[in-house]
Amino acid sequence: MVANMKTLLIVYHSTTGATAQMAEAAASGARNIEGTIGDPEVQVRLLHATAANPADVLAADAYIFATPENLAAIAGLMKDFFDRCYYGVLGQISGRRYASIICAGSDGSNAARQIERIATGWRLEAAAAPLIICTHAQNPEQILAPKHISTSDLARGVELGATLAAGLAIGAF
Repeated sequence: MVANMKTLLIVYHSTTGATAQMAEAAASGARNIEGTIGDPEVQVRLLHATAANPADVLAADAYIFATPENLAAIAGLMKDFFDRCYYGVLGQISGRRYASIICAGSDGSNAARQIERIATGWRLEAAAAPLIICTHAQNPEQILAPKHISTSDLARGVELGATLAAGLAIGAF
């Protein structure tokens, strides 16, 4: 690893595949900035929420948190990630940038606000507005069914990942 290497950590949870697709799109966008900026020194780490720990958070320079909205809140395993990491990194990551991706059946704003409150406690700074992807799943069968995110929404994820990686690469944050 290069001494000046910056790290973008993408932490996600997905039950039906929607959030995983968006997290992977963001990672792809972050990894593909090379041809547009020169030779940026940005490492992209994509971790499931159950695999991420305080050391991963401390080692990163910016973050994307991706979660489904379940019952108007972040998914339980994302909450578990934040619970496990919160105090272990508190006061040590202030000022770092973050963004969030929320996959929701209809709204997503409560989950976005929940992540914003957690990020405020960590003293993180938003690098972008929350990216909310609406799947329009409204009944039990639709909610539990595997999801296929549209090309246009995946492109929004790619753009978000590229934006954070480019910001790291040029030293904007």
